[in-house]
Amino acid sequence: MKQPAVYIMASRRNGTLYAGVTSNLAQRVWQHREGVVEGFTQQYGCKLLVWFEFADTMDAAIAREKQIKNGSRAKKMALIEAMNPQWHDLYEQIAHG
Repeated sequence: MKQPAVYIMASRRNGTLYAGVTSNLAQRVWQHREGVVEGFTQQYGCKLLVWFEFADTMDAAIAREKQIKNGSRAKKMALIEAMNPQWHDLYEQIAHG
């Protein structure tokens, strides 16, 4: 199912963060977890989905991703802490509905 989303992956609690955008969150997070896509998340071990937000359109999701990427680390941490204070991996929540 295609649903625009913005997400943050982490290497561990308070670890390296990566913000991204996708039209298929479950598939994209699986790709990060399995390391099938070379790049930042593979290099830094960002395998935990710690925050996500769905958007109505891909344009809105891309705009939100830019806002998050341009924000400070503290702002990213605040987003994560507000949704997921224990920094649980949210993959199972989105992978199985």
